[in-house]
Amino acid sequence: VQLQASGGGSVQAGASLRLSCARTGGTISNLEMAWFRQLPGKEREWVAAVPWSDATYYTDSVKGRFIISRDDAKNTMYLQMNSLKPEDTAVYYCAAKPRGTTPIRQPTSYIYWGQGTQVTVSS
Repeated sequence: VQLQASGGGSVQAGASLRLSCARTGGTISNLEMAWFRQLPGKEREWVAAVPWSDATYYTDSVKGRFIISRDDAKNTMYLQMNSLKPEDTAVYYCAAKPRGTTPIRQPTSYIYWGQGTQVTVSS
């Protein structure tokens, strides 16, 4: 499984960005998908998960601002990030795991990772 993340950039506080995560060479329909973010020297932080199309979960700090979604027909997951804040600055990673019972918030549950895309929000 290869995941390709894209869409990061440098924006000012209050702006929006949309991240994409595409699987190349296969389907995501049998995978649970999530976004994580990480600052240098810090642990990878769970942001949001979409284990299937009608189930979405968010960490408290992004609720009401970020929207996670997936399009299984396009084998792509998205993260619409609105009202961005400087504290959202990080490298964002997409991740996937086979359907199962492992916790969706734990990075150790995921076995497939994208390469990361930088998001920088200035005040």
